Amino acid sequence: MKNLIFVLFLTLSSFADETFDDFTNEFDNELKRQETKVVFDPLSGYNRVMTNFNDKVYENVLNPVATGYSNTVNENVRIGISNFFNNLLFPVRFVNNLLQFKFENSAEELGRFLVNTLWGFAGILDPAKDDLGWVSHDEDFGQTLGYWGVGEGFHVVLPFLGPSNLRDMFGLVADGYVNPLTTTASNEVSYKIPNNTYEQLGIKTVDVVNGTSLRLGQYEAIKKDALDLYPFLRDIYTQSRNKQIEE
Repeated sequence: MKNLIFVLFLTLSSFADETFDDFTNEFDNELKRQETKVVFDPLSGYNRVMTNFNDKVYENVLNPVATGYSNTVNENVRIGISNFFNNLLFPVRFVNNLLQFKFENSAEELGRFLVNTLWGFAGILDPAKDDLGWVSHDEDFGQTLGYWGVGEGFHVVLPFLGPSNLRDMFGLVADGYVNPLTTTASNEVSYKIPNNTYEQLGIKTVDVVNGTSLRLGQYEAIKKDALDLYPFLRDIYTQSRNKQIEE
């Protein structure tokens, strides 16, 4: 049971990391729209408390660690590490593009993985984008479920990880089966990198700290305009995910 919870934690961490960029990229547009959308939120009391908890964790732990890391490690090195992790997550994007019948995107993802692995020093560099114009097509199983009409279910804020919903939680666990950075289904999938949950946690910690170091200040930029942080983040998350599914 502990292992299952741990796997869920790491899988959802991956999700949170990947979707944070979408938060910031869509933020200005969402403010302009000011759409009023009713979100199914029977856990609003718990969600509000957990949002405040996550905010304190970010302010007092993650942000100071990432800031110190950014002052120590050159930005180009950190970008290379981010590229490396992104290249490893190719199976998640490839499978979910296929499941949504986005065959051209799947082919491009396959091409990106081969080019960047062979000529980009295992993905540290991104010649597929820089030289060939092949961009990444981020898709996850939560988006795949939404693409096929599965509703989002109730909203939930996860410890350390932030906003999610029932559909995305299920989708993230499913993504763990093809994600090489988890131990989920390691007896059935040969390309898994970590040999145990401790190695998985170590890999994920490096990924999260490195990724956060490249986005310092973005969370604060979002937070400063929020009169009430919890519903503000909840609505941005919901609108951002809906747009990702529509694309």
